[in-house]
Amino acid sequence: MAETQQTMTYKIKGLDCAEEVGILKKELGSREGVIELDFNVFNGEMTVTFAPEKISEQQIISAVNSTGMKAIPRNERTEKETTRENKGKLITTYLSGGFTLAGFVAHWFIHKSLSDVILGGLSKQHITPLLSVLLYIGAVITGAWYVVPKAVLSARKLRPDMNLLMVVAIIGAMILGEWFEGAMVSFLFALSLLLEHWSVERSRRAISSLLETVPETARYRDTQSGQIKEVPTEQAPVGATVIVKPGEKIPLDGVVSSGSTTVNQAPITGESMPVGKNVNDEVFAGTINQDGAIEIKATKRASDTTLARIIHMVEEAQSRKATSQRWVDKFALYYTPAMMGLAVAVAVLPPLAFAGSWGEWLYRGLVILVIACPCALVISTPVAVVSALTASTRNGVLIKGGTFIETAGHLKAVALDKTGTLTFGQPEVQKVVPLNDHTPEQLLTTAAALEANSEHPLARAVLRKAKSEGVSVNPAEDFQAIKGKGAQARIGNRLYWIGSHRLIHEKGMDSEDVHEKILKFEDAGHTVIAIGNDEHICGIISIADSIRGAAKDLVSAIKKAGIEKVIMLTGDNSGTAAAIADEIGVDDYKAELLPEDKGETVESLVREYGKAAMVGDGINDAPALATATCGIAMGAMGTDTALETADIALMSDELNKIPWLIHKSRDTLRIIKENVGFALGLKFLFILLALFGLASLWMAIAADTGATLLVTFNALRLLKINDPEDMAL
Repeated sequence: MAETQQTMTYKIKGLDCAEEVGILKKELGSREGVIELDFNVFNGEMTVTFAPEKISEQQIISAVNSTGMKAIPRNERTEKETTRENKGKLITTYLSGGFTLAGFVAHWFIHKSLSDVILGGLSKQHITPLLSVLLYIGAVITGAWYVVPKAVLSARKLRPDMNLLMVVAIIGAMILGEWFEGAMVSFLFALSLLLEHWSVERSRRAISSLLETVPETARYRDTQSGQIKEVPTEQAPVGATVIVKPGEKIPLDGVVSSGSTTVNQAPITGESMPVGKNVNDEVFAGTINQDGAIEIKATKRASDTTLARIIHMVEEAQSRKATSQRWVDKFALYYTPAMMGLAVAVAVLPPLAFAGSWGEWLYRGLVILVIACPCALVISTPVAVVSALTASTRNGVLIKGGTFIETAGHLKAVALDKTGTLTFGQPEVQKVVPLNDHTPEQLLTTAAALEANSEHPLARAVLRKAKSEGVSVNPAEDFQAIKGKGAQARIGNRLYWIGSHRLIHEKGMDSEDVHEKILKFEDAGHTVIAIGNDEHICGIISIADSIRGAAKDLVSAIKKAGIEKVIMLTGDNSGTAAAIADEIGVDDYKAELLPEDKGETVESLVREYGKAAMVGDGINDAPALATATCGIAMGAMGTDTALETADIALMSDELNKIPWLIHKSRDTLRIIKENVGFALGLKFLFILLALFGLASLWMAIAADTGATLLVTFNALRLLKINDPEDMAL
């Protein structure tokens, strides 16, 4: 009989970096009944899948608590507890710093010599005053308050980590009589952990701020009683008529059923300007109604809205580590024991082999232990990745994981779907060409009258054009369809017809001049309809899918970003594809493609260029989006299938976000390299200084704390959403 499985998510107090993840994996991973562990460092969460017959929830919590961390079921976690944790770390750091400063001042006051205070215990003639010793001990206790439990576990499990490194260094300093340096190491390490915790919390707040964009309640009209009800947003039913007043946030995704307004969609799509909304226009939860009172018909529950999907995808993205982050985590596993081995070798070998001073070389070994602390190295990549993810989300670019941040920076080829991506995805009237003394208004009025009752996409395009031009439409009489060719009807006392080029031939009205005009439009990929009566052709109207205004600039910007090949893919005919490809300036195009053909084309790009992206919006783009190294979906226009398949979604359908993404990705990669290089370089420098006796304990920990602070602030610059090319890097 198969064992039952249960999954629980816990908030882990003290889970701030990969070091704690390693501790929890070793403590819980081998326990009977634990099936799977998953960690979200930036939310401070651990998800456990386990067999309740073999291990209980309480045993899991006890195992976590034995590591010095604390497990709290996610639904029991309160803001009050989080605040208490943050205050606890802040208070102990302040106390440690205060005790250190007081001990230093007392020491200086008693001995009247600053050099004695700083050089301290390495001088045999120097004795630290008892008052200063007690104050320094207070600094050590408060500074190491959150470190010692983890260090004890690390020693007990024979798994050396940075907490053990620090505790050994502090104890060693005190044994050598370096009370001031022991206190400084304790204080500065506590400060380093506080800064790390602060940077992680800032990233967490940036992500969780998305949740605050949804109002807690929704106001809707009950269909039976007609009364207005106000309920928690998650309880509002699909199909309800939700009432939103000016200035209020829209609680649910839906369609405007009454009223008109402008909506600030920046929280969802990243659009800088408010968007006008009328009846039948779509609105998103979390956006802000600005001008008018509107009623919307809710189309999704609170858990299924576009914003809810964004939050879910961002949470998932945090658990998908970037390649460089995985490398740093793996490196840190070997790095810590290697540094401990080096420190022991430095402390022991010179005295044994070359009769060196035990005190001096033991001190140098302790300095190496301190500088070996991998805080700056471990925090450098995840803070950069989450900062870039957050900035992208704020700018309407939803990235589903750190891996895809890196991938976008390595792209060499980009495939662009035509319909709905480079074009708007629906036919629109491009040209109205009157003939035989008719005016454009007369021609459009006649065409609209003939098409008034048709649901054909071309007829809808004519009617939209008539409406936009302010043309009044009176439906024609005695309407009769001409199968496969067009239609005819009576307007006033005269019979008019509308139809294709083929119908013109049958009517015998295809003059050389008209034929040339029609061919010119068809060569440009337009569909042509003609309008005539029993005497002559009144005119022709060309209809085509409109190219997005930013399409040409997009292709140019992508090429300037260093992309070697930009190709357009479409299921449309070759003539239309060639005309659009030529106008927007792509390197190549493929036409008349089925969905599987698009997938095969993208696969060949990946083989040829190594890293290739696909940008699309429809269900037929899903195979290509999945095949690409990086799939990018047009979020607002895109189908659910495209959004789920893609790695990145452009929520506002603004094409200029693609080159923005490429630049942001490359800046992220550059900052990661800067951080890792700086952290490793600084450690190598101080190891050399320690070997030659030129570095002290407090200098080493100050350097490591400074490195942690610098790489954190360097990474947090990625939170900016301005053009990365303008960033002063």
